[in-house]
Amino acid sequence: MRKNSIAHLLQPKQYPYKDGNFRVRADRGALTNHCAQPATRTWQRKFDDEGKKIEMFSMTMHDVVSIMPMILKGVMINAEEKGKGRDIIYDIFRKWKVNCCRGLPLGGIGAGSIGRSYRGYFQHFQIFPALYEEKPILANQFSAFISRPNGKSYSTVLSAPSADDLKGVDKSAIGSWDWKLKEKNCTYHALFPRSWTVYDGEPDPEIKITCRQISPFLPHNYRESSFPVAVFTFTVHNSGSTDADVTLLFTWANSVGGQSELTGNHTNSKMIERDGVHGVLLRHRTADGHPPVTFAIASQETEDVRVTDCPFFTMGSSNSGDFTAKNMWEEIKKHGSFNEAHTDKEPRVSKPGSSIGAAVASATTVPAGGTRVVSFALSWSCPEVKFPDRKMYHRRYTKFYGFDRDAAAESLAHDALLEHLDWESKIEEWQRPVLQDKRLPEWYPIALFNELYYLNAGGTIWTDGLPPKISVASSGTGTEPFSLDVFHTDLQGNATGMSKTTADGVLHEMTSVTENLQSAAAFGAALLGDTEENVGQFLYLEGMEYHMWNTYDVHFYASFALLTLFPEIELSLQRDFARAVLLHDPRPMRTLNGKTVPRKVLGSVPHDVGLNDPWFELNAYMIHDPSRWKDLNPKFVLQIYRDVVATGNVAFARAVWPAVYLAMAYMDQFDRDRDGMIENEGRPDQTYDLWSVSGISAYTGGIWVAALQAAAAMARIVGDGDTECYFRARHQRAKRVYNDELWNGTYFNYDNSGGKTSSSIQADQLAGQWYAHVCGLEPAVEEEKAQSALGTVLDYNVMRVKGGTVGAVNGMRPDGTIDMSSTQSKEIWSGTTYAVAAGMIHEGMLEAAFRTAKGVHDASWSKDGFGYAFQTPEAWTAEGGYRGLHYMRPLSVWAMQWALSPPELHKDLGPVSSPGDASLGQEKFEKVASMLRLPEEVEHEGFLRALCHIIRQLVFPA
Repeated sequence: MRKNSIAHLLQPKQYPYKDGNFRVRADRGALTNHCAQPATRTWQRKFDDEGKKIEMFSMTMHDVVSIMPMILKGVMINAEEKGKGRDIIYDIFRKWKVNCCRGLPLGGIGAGSIGRSYRGYFQHFQIFPALYEEKPILANQFSAFISRPNGKSYSTVLSAPSADDLKGVDKSAIGSWDWKLKEKNCTYHALFPRSWTVYDGEPDPEIKITCRQISPFLPHNYRESSFPVAVFTFTVHNSGSTDADVTLLFTWANSVGGQSELTGNHTNSKMIERDGVHGVLLRHRTADGHPPVTFAIASQETEDVRVTDCPFFTMGSSNSGDFTAKNMWEEIKKHGSFNEAHTDKEPRVSKPGSSIGAAVASATTVPAGGTRVVSFALSWSCPEVKFPDRKMYHRRYTKFYGFDRDAAAESLAHDALLEHLDWESKIEEWQRPVLQDKRLPEWYPIALFNELYYLNAGGTIWTDGLPPKISVASSGTGTEPFSLDVFHTDLQGNATGMSKTTADGVLHEMTSVTENLQSAAAFGAALLGDTEENVGQFLYLEGMEYHMWNTYDVHFYASFALLTLFPEIELSLQRDFARAVLLHDPRPMRTLNGKTVPRKVLGSVPHDVGLNDPWFELNAYMIHDPSRWKDLNPKFVLQIYRDVVATGNVAFARAVWPAVYLAMAYMDQFDRDRDGMIENEGRPDQTYDLWSVSGISAYTGGIWVAALQAAAAMARIVGDGDTECYFRARHQRAKRVYNDELWNGTYFNYDNSGGKTSSSIQADQLAGQWYAHVCGLEPAVEEEKAQSALGTVLDYNVMRVKGGTVGAVNGMRPDGTIDMSSTQSKEIWSGTTYAVAAGMIHEGMLEAAFRTAKGVHDASWSKDGFGYAFQTPEAWTAEGGYRGLHYMRPLSVWAMQWALSPPELHKDLGPVSSPGDASLGQEKFEKVASMLRLPEEVEHEGFLRALCHIIRQLVFPA
């Protein structure tokens, strides 16, 4: 019966391409067969490998006492923010689902992300800003049904959720499905943005199924890379002696995770068939004020494959009278396809308290010794991005598919099924040189490509580049009142004329007010040249646990991925920060160390572009006053210059030059002894924001030295000769001070204060030297010193901790022990370790670089590591306790690739000008700098901090 039911479906049909050619073509068939094989180097796991349970780091009593005032202050501020309906940057009480089975996420960039475990199930929905739904939705599955002429039949769901996940499943609903996959026969391979899941002998011992997952992450492509869609191509090979009837089933719940699944009034309906593509639209209303989402699941008919669908089934029991998940499963199991009675074209609506799903089934007969290919697509369309402070933007993909959710979801799925082989061809062309590079160890491409998961799953948002929809009355921006000045309008005339004139006047003035509000935002599009395309604005979170958009001190490391693969997005982000430098926002902001400070100070580079109202309300960060950080401004200057010489974009250089100049002038106030070098202020005033530093420091000082040289080079590009000469002279002074004050004959001391940790060996001590090499600038220190310092880091920070298997510890003492002075000094930072390795490559220390970076790979990605794959943390301890899952900084592995294969730098940009006057440049610079000085701080310790200081003295006497 099953044989006949499938056979009648498989009557030959042909479906044309848009160009009129037939869909089934030999050349594309060859590409399909080639792509079905996993790449030569992939991250691999067996389904029966349950991984290691990841563990959070533990704090010593000393750590707890040290930061207790900040914790208590943070709890109070968080409670106030939540009471206002606003997001918070860090929820100390949030319990994250322990999951060491993550796999490749789905989709392009900036339109939401859906995760998928290496064990086959879908999880970790991230569709709305800063909101992660971690729990698997177990109705979302692929399943296989196989029958043979001898009457043997096989069926199973093609995933292996944990026993805990299956524990609460309703046995009369999806619990009735065949959850009997033999995990030992299933292997997962991942190389972002593709994965391959090989079911060898599952469920039929003579059938091998390979599921290839493809997302449109296409370097230098600013169209398809924005699409919220993924394709799953199944290659089915029959090694048996008889034909096999195979049906592959794709089921999807009308849910985004969370509580809205059961709120009712969600709608499912059939897609309109085009080019052999059949499918179902699932319209989800969401809850808590989030915008609606439409999903599409689809498959394409070919000569060998026929598709049927079930647009509606319920997750409840059969007593409800509805067509249930159990009924749906039994029908496919019996017939291999859906009966017309269950393919109703009219939309079906869910009832409150119930959950609904849809299914698409693709049936084919695989001849003995033969192979068949079946493809499915999943798309999701949520065109609106809505932030807590009510501003709403449109995502980048709407430029190509419009704002209609249903139409976009349907077209995305349809087009993906037609075009995904072209995507794969481009992906292979991009990755091939790295995979074939004989210099590289086996593990390196795995880390390089798979760390890119964060550009998809890091809370990424990519807008269409247009300003937000703003309600003037509720914008919340600015501190000054405003009025609509419409009374000057000539209202003389008849009633009709008066009405028209009044409306025009009000609309004109409201538009003017809105434009004024937007002028106080960090919108970099205003800096675009006439011939430059607006590719949209880009946001990504610092981490899954740290909710701040575009954290700039971390982007300093992570930015190499964007600059290498999507340089126009990188320039867009930098334009936003250039605009931000020119903004001043006096609204008060409380920090966790008890101070009330202006939210954003003119001339300072913000720590981030905000959280609840990005681009309008900067600096969500609140541990310390970001206007007193010492690394943000020089990091801005270095990144700007790097991006200019990497892209050769002189228009960009000229547009951002005022911000570069102002950023440098702002820093002048921190050179208190006027020796050309800035000093840290005895606090954690840089990216290591719990690790205090005082005076001249290796980290910040080196970055400042490199920034002076970059600023001089920028001045030359824009034709400012006087400023160029001044910055070059100051660079030489600062360089001498840096070397004289910090070099101890072997490495550069942590700082020159003479404190207990001044002689610590910081892994990241040569960050400035690294960036100087990246930018093609003169090194900050001599080659011999750099090699000695980095050799010391390899010896102490890497090899003396777990034999080099966990990465580089941030701080080591000269006696070979770990610097325990702060929480961060004793941590391994994955992104920092990659950056240190990149610096080693620039110094010609290739073997040392790979040995250093391998520790991070082994800890994150290896089978014997800590279980951090596709969720690489900011930090971990030598014992494997993590802090900050899903973090931005590990994208710095792309700095290693930059060093290994340096791009051509455009260093001869700008006009040829006569030498400038350094004294004149200094005079002008100091005038500007004097206008940017911060008021002197008045220290008030505060009750909580004073109490904790007393306790610390009692418990840990000096």
